[in-house]
Amino acid sequence: MSMAGKFGSVIRFLLTCWKVNLASALEYRTSFFLLAGMMFINNLMWLFFWSLFFHRFPVIHGWRLEDVMMLWAVGSGGFGWACVLFGNFPRIAAIVSSGQLDVYMSQPKPVLLNVLASRMSVTAAGDFVFGIVIYAMVGNHTFTGALAFAAGLLISGCLYISVMVIAGCFAFYVGNSEGIAGQVFNSFLALSTYPSDIFKGLTRIALFTIVPAGFISYMPIGLLRSFDPVFAGWSIGVTLLLGVGGALLFKAGLRRYSSGNALAMRS
Repeated sequence: MSMAGKFGSVIRFLLTCWKVNLASALEYRTSFFLLAGMMFINNLMWLFFWSLFFHRFPVIHGWRLEDVMMLWAVGSGGFGWACVLFGNFPRIAAIVSSGQLDVYMSQPKPVLLNVLASRMSVTAAGDFVFGIVIYAMVGNHTFTGALAFAAGLLISGCLYISVMVIAGCFAFYVGNSEGIAGQVFNSFLALSTYPSDIFKGLTRIALFTIVPAGFISYMPIGLLRSFDPVFAGWSIGVTLLLGVGGALLFKAGLRRYSSGNALAMRS
């Protein structure tokens, strides 16, 4: 099969997965909208507390309330689309540790892509809608502003996926690593919702290296308020590096995988 044919086959596979996942989620529509709505309200409550803080201190290290709102728009929106389309990315460690990869390896599709796209997070739909609503409220509505926001959503979502794929691959090498992956997930998620400029010294360095949440938390300044080509270049480069690294690490880990001999059925 030609490269174009393979690419087309993968796209058709993804569209089918997303269609089936959405149909499954909408089977219980009340639950779907309730869970998504609760996540939307949860994010809104965080911004409410930030608004109280900035009412007392209007500018902190150059950050205004609007910047923090856009930080949450980019972070929540990116996390939202990643979880809706590739909802298994936080669960790779659990899937590997419990031997559930068997069902994916038996199918003629890319294993990692198959794992990621086989689940949709219902609550994450609320995160994505929240990001769009906040952008509509305080974002830059010019063409370049919309393009920068879309790029921010894409980069942040890919960073969430890549970091968790790498963390999940530890299960191939150290056995049950759900705790490690959970700590990485919680740390990355928490650090990506705080303005990066409040961190100094070694903590700030770690924020852009060990736990690269800084590439999300600095976006409202370096990508949305004023375009910084150096920051944009580093963001794209690090995202690609982590994405390719995660895919290669997963591929190498498959050679070490031991079947769980588990019977599983996918609808």
